[in-house]
Amino acid sequence: MKTLLLAMSLILVGLVACKKVHYEWEDYTYTPVPTVTIDTAKSALPTRQAAKVVFFNLKDPNLAAEQFSYVLNWQALGTSGVKSIEVYNSFNRAEPSVPAYPIVISSPGNQYPNIAQFPLPSIVGANDKLYETVTEFPKTYTFTAVQLAALNGISLSDVKVNDYFLFKFILNLNDGSRIVTFFNNIVDEARGEPGDCRTGARFKSQ
Repeated sequence: MKTLLLAMSLILVGLVACKKVHYEWEDYTYTPVPTVTIDTAKSALPTRQAAKVVFFNLKDPNLAAEQFSYVLNWQALGTSGVKSIEVYNSFNRAEPSVPAYPIVISSPGNQYPNIAQFPLPSIVGANDKLYETVTEFPKTYTFTAVQLAALNGISLSDVKVNDYFLFKFILNLNDGSRIVTFFNNIVDEARGEPGDCRTGARFKSQ
C-alpha cells in the first residue's frame, strides 16, 4: 500500500513539473457582486424571490399603476469594497424563447427557477441607458409601469406579452476596478449563483 501511495505521489509531482503552459483563467480573483431583493408583494402576478423578476398584467385595467420595486445592494466576495454601482435601464421586446409562466422551480431545494428569467450574458449595450450612479446602500427603487414606460420613451399601449423592462448593474470598486460584464457562468438565478446581475419586470396577460 505504501509503495502504491509513493508511486502515485511521484506521478503527481511529475505531472506538475511537466506543466509548461500558464492559462489566464488560473489568475482569477474574487470580486464583489450586486444583489437584488425584489418586493414580491408588489408584483401584479405571483413570482419568486429567487427568480428576480416581477410581472405586470396587461389585462389589469389599472396596469399603469402596477408597481415594480427592488432593493439594490452588494455582497463582498472579493477583497475590495464597492464605491458605486451604475444602474442601467432598458425596454426590450420578447425574446424568441421565453421562460414558462407560472415560473417553473427546480432543484436544489425546490428554490430556483429552471432557467434564467432574462437573457444572459448580462452585458450593458447600446439599448441600456444609464439611470443613475448609486453610492449609498442599500438603495430602494419603486416604479409604476407608466413611469418605466416614460423612462424608456414608450407607450404602454404598444407593449406586448413577454416584453420587459430590465435593470443591469456595473460595479466600481474601491481599488479602482470596474466590473462591467457578468457572463452566464456567474450570477445566474437558475443555478443559485451568488449575486444578481440584473432584474426586471415582464408583461403577461393573465
